[in-house]
Amino acid sequence: MQVDHEKRSVEIEKQMKMLEHNMKLIKHKIAVMSGKGGVGKTTVAVNLAMGFKLMGYSSAILDADVTGPDVPLMLGLEGRRIELTGPFGMMPVLHESGIKVMSLAFLLQTPDTPVIWRGPLKTTVIRQFLAEVYWDQLDFLVIDLPPGTADEPMSVGQLIPDLDGVVIVTTPQDVALLDVRKSIGMARIMNVPVLGIIENMSGLIFKCPNCGKETEIDLFGKGGGEKVAKEMSIPFLGQLPIDVRIPEGSDKGNPFVIKDPDSPAAKAFMSIVKKLETAVEGAKQ
Repeated sequence: MQVDHEKRSVEIEKQMKMLEHNMKLIKHKIAVMSGKGGVGKTTVAVNLAMGFKLMGYSSAILDADVTGPDVPLMLGLEGRRIELTGPFGMMPVLHESGIKVMSLAFLLQTPDTPVIWRGPLKTTVIRQFLAEVYWDQLDFLVIDLPPGTADEPMSVGQLIPDLDGVVIVTTPQDVALLDVRKSIGMARIMNVPVLGIIENMSGLIFKCPNCGKETEIDLFGKGGGEKVAKEMSIPFLGQLPIDVRIPEGSDKGNPFVIKDPDSPAAKAFMSIVKKLETAVEGAKQ
């Protein structure tokens, strides 16, 4: 038993050295999190990686939502597999846009295969993805975290000491805003910068079937995310409206920033991407 423990310790130490080397090759690392599920966090993460790519940066996305890996579906990569034996480690799946993608979904037998793991296993696979995947040199790595403040967010915060920060996604409802405060509290306890809050589902873009005119309706309220940001001295990055084209595109593997670039949601999102670019580039100078 003692021999096994020592062997495991040596393996982890080797892995951590590989991880450190990998992360040095990536200029910016941004994690996307939310206090609760159903707020559009993965949609934001996928479009954030795509937004950086549209701005001319090399980018990648790590699906760190181990038990609910949905990134491949939203990028049209469901059913793809990774090469386990590349010359420098596991090779991420390459999206047609040039974005590198890694997800546990690429290792599952079927999309319906459940991942029933306790915390230590989740930490292990995230460490492996950061250390043993050949990310190579990148401008941006976007990390899609599961909702809440448990194992995966803790692991990413501890494994990447030079994490640029987290982006917190919320909706205007009070229950989501309550959990935003918890996410901010966790980030502060772990000394991880909070880059800002995005208020998703902020108003509904309704297109009249008769005249084609678009109108915005405050379906679930508006402004709660901005209010919390001011209360907690956190940058407010912007609001994204509800637009039926967003979930339709996500289900078909078409991120809305490239599928509908002229839509109000895409324009609002690219404004958010530019704010994040300014924030992280300025911090590195």
